[in-house]
Amino acid sequence: MESSVDPREPVEGLDRMGMTDWDHVTDFLVVGSGGGLVGALRAAALGRQALVVEKSEFIGGSTGMSGGVLWIPANPLLPRAGMADSAEQALAYLADVVGEPEAGSTLARRRAYVSSGCDMVEFLRREGVAFRHCDGYSDYYAGVRGVDGGMARGRSLECTAYDANRLGPWQRFLRPSAAGDLALFTAEVATIVLLRRSRRALATAVRVAARTAGGRLRRQKLVTNGASLIGQILEPLIERNVPVWTESAFEDLIVEDGQVTGALVHRRGRTLRVRARDGVLLAAGGFARNKEMREKFSRQPNDGTWTSANPGDTGDAVRAAMRHGAATATLDEAIWIPTVIMPDSRPALFNGERGKPGAIIVDAKGRRYFNESVAYMEAGRLMYRHHEETGAGVPSWLVIDSRHRSRYMFAGSMPGRTPEEWLLSGFLKRGETLEDLATACGLPSAELTATVARFNRFAAAGVDEDFQRGEGAHECYQGDFTHRPNPCLGPIDKPPFFAVPIYPGDVGTVGGMVCDERARVLDIDGHPIPGLYAAGNCTASVMGRTYPGAGASIGNSAVFSYIAANDSASQTSGGTHG
Repeated sequence: MESSVDPREPVEGLDRMGMTDWDHVTDFLVVGSGGGLVGALRAAALGRQALVVEKSEFIGGSTGMSGGVLWIPANPLLPRAGMADSAEQALAYLADVVGEPEAGSTLARRRAYVSSGCDMVEFLRREGVAFRHCDGYSDYYAGVRGVDGGMARGRSLECTAYDANRLGPWQRFLRPSAAGDLALFTAEVATIVLLRRSRRALATAVRVAARTAGGRLRRQKLVTNGASLIGQILEPLIERNVPVWTESAFEDLIVEDGQVTGALVHRRGRTLRVRARDGVLLAAGGFARNKEMREKFSRQPNDGTWTSANPGDTGDAVRAAMRHGAATATLDEAIWIPTVIMPDSRPALFNGERGKPGAIIVDAKGRRYFNESVAYMEAGRLMYRHHEETGAGVPSWLVIDSRHRSRYMFAGSMPGRTPEEWLLSGFLKRGETLEDLATACGLPSAELTATVARFNRFAAAGVDEDFQRGEGAHECYQGDFTHRPNPCLGPIDKPPFFAVPIYPGDVGTVGGMVCDERARVLDIDGHPIPGLYAAGNCTASVMGRTYPGAGASIGNSAVFSYIAANDSASQTSGGTHG
């Protein structure tokens, strides 16, 4: 499939109102090509002209680099799976997980997210986007004490495998799939990493191999994860002749008489004035890669060194909005994920390792201080809270024994394969005894051995009396389902022992502009800034300071981009909600 519109070429236009000092005129301008693509597609479907600007050479942003999952309560695929969900149940879950309403996570925004999420999925399906339910990928707080409304089988969706060849020449703009050359779904990862442990994992691996090989035999270029999501949205965008300008950096908003009327976009050595008659949607991510902003706003210590975010995540949209009077909130928050710093200084996400049997996390004093199996954002928040209270949480140490090393993947290395470089560089500490390991890590040996002894008693009984590890459905999902009696608890008793320092890394910040339930950006007095919308990681999240389930970030961006397109079209005489 080819398009008559080159994504690299601007199309000159004149404002219908008669102004001629614009370099390009459109109805709906979308800054950022991740979840914001949904807004552009919706605007086009409503009969409005749309334009997407993306500063990198690729389309998709952090969404394209990710697993491509969306957390959508009461979505239309759940009944097919025999699951009953409702807006009321989802809102009750959010109330328990997120807590009291606050800026960005008002009751009105929560209701808008839940109600419009289902509508958005139906719209995308009509446009040809094919979803599958991530069955078993539990809501992150399902089964956790004091939380109602969580679903153990999960509310998350991801796209089916997609043949990127359908995009024709546009496929070169897709970011590589997070699964590489495998047609591997995000929901299959937790099972397939236990390949050596169960027939179920082996069966999953066989399905993935067959799916991948089948695509190759049919000469398809199958992609999954974020690449599939972006590709499947991009295809109808191309069909609707929506231009996407790559290598086009948003510089600032254009405001006239108090209303946002367009934006300055730097492209091919020129700064273009782009008119947006219906409005501008900022969906360009946060500021994870901006050292100055991280040091000023993020929880400390943090200068962005530990982030795995999209390289273009430098805060352009947030800074511009702040210059023009936008209210902001939760700038200190991020999608935290425990992270290790590899020998080559590259940060690597460290998620599945910590929840498997035979692993604990201790602070600089050699003591456990939280449930190692909690959801990744919760883990990062707990690391920072402990550090703020004791000064001993950043970094912390993950401690395992040789049984864990022989059974589970570790920092991308297959079970039982420990690169010699890891030990020689000091990245991974090793000790024949726990006392030796404590010395290598600079930890108090008496505290570490006492901590491990107490943990081992819990492991034998299958009950974590200190932090209830293994009670939540998501904790079990990330554990080892072949291990009994608790899939998350196993003793640390087989030498040699290993440890690695872990940090509160992230995949993006989640603080920024405060918006209302119509995705309109609010000023510091709480009034909408005319013509300005925002969605995703450049906003104060509807999820507050939590992450309720897999795909909460992409869901937040996509749903409020969809809402923004609806609202902007409804404000014009030509706008209709079809």
